[in-house]
Amino acid sequence: MKLLNGEMLPGFFLSFLVAVMAKGLAVFFPSIGAASLAICIGIILGNTVCRSEYFEKGTKFSESKLLEISVALLGLTVTFQTIGNLGLSGLFYIIFMMISVIFFTYFLGLRLGFQDEISLMIAGGNAVCGSSAIGAIAPAIKADSRDKGQAIVLINLLGTILMFVLPLVGVQIFGFSDLANSALTGGVLQSVGQVVASASLINATVIQYATLFKITRILFLVVVVFSFERLITKRKQAVIPENTSKQFTFASIPWYILAFLILCFLNSSLSMPVFFSTGSKLFSSWFELTALAAIGLRLDFKKFLQEGPRFLIYMGLIGLFQLVMALLLIFVFRIG
Repeated sequence: MKLLNGEMLPGFFLSFLVAVMAKGLAVFFPSIGAASLAICIGIILGNTVCRSEYFEKGTKFSESKLLEISVALLGLTVTFQTIGNLGLSGLFYIIFMMISVIFFTYFLGLRLGFQDEISLMIAGGNAVCGSSAIGAIAPAIKADSRDKGQAIVLINLLGTILMFVLPLVGVQIFGFSDLANSALTGGVLQSVGQVVASASLINATVIQYATLFKITRILFLVVVVFSFERLITKRKQAVIPENTSKQFTFASIPWYILAFLILCFLNSSLSMPVFFSTGSKLFSSWFELTALAAIGLRLDFKKFLQEGPRFLIYMGLIGLFQLVMALLLIFVFRIG
């Protein structure tokens, strides 16, 4: 893993400064969230006063490596025992929800003219854990940096909208059934922060159970990354079979996915001191926030707007599908 050097410091510190600004503003605008604010501030600065090659290497480092470290540290915040807390109906709900969202998002993306890589990143981001999932998927499928930035912007925009929509829909349909509303918010929203913010609009019990649903999705991150990496490899083999022959080894697995698995195993098997979990959450959140700021700083807004209509259609159809599918599966598995 490339280490931070002198040439990277200006862009790194700029990204961190934007993250600090976003964190401070989130205190006054908690419904928007620090993640969305970091991206927005980054886009504004990166397309105006901070548009310079001087920051290029540092923002690139922050965008890629910090997200990978953030994903690895998630392993200390989840355990395999989480699945047992939801029961079979909750587990089946998560599995069917993730599979349906991945297939729908991926094939819809292809129909709308998006490349495999960006369709897979958006599919994985929606199904698993937003920006962190995209950060894990992108290097595994060798996705373009610009595509990764666009996917993360789309994911955060959709998540911000759904964060307000889901509690309204859930209460109208399920009343104040804690488990059903938890499944809706925890099974649909992309980031843990969005889940907590959305569930807090109902009550504290929904926050607790919605977080369990969300963490269970995170546990499937390794499966999703590995599956997407295999898919891209097979597609490339079909195009250039003589140059892409590849057998699976543990060296094929990205380092941060192995780190995630090891830390998750340790957290599940051992009684870890509380400061490990709290510390990893703190560092993971700051690494992710700094990376999101860097993504905003590196996003060429003019190029993004050129894709605007397709992205808006894509976002709207994904959000509608997730909502309808979640409601259907909650009734099918009789959750709540």
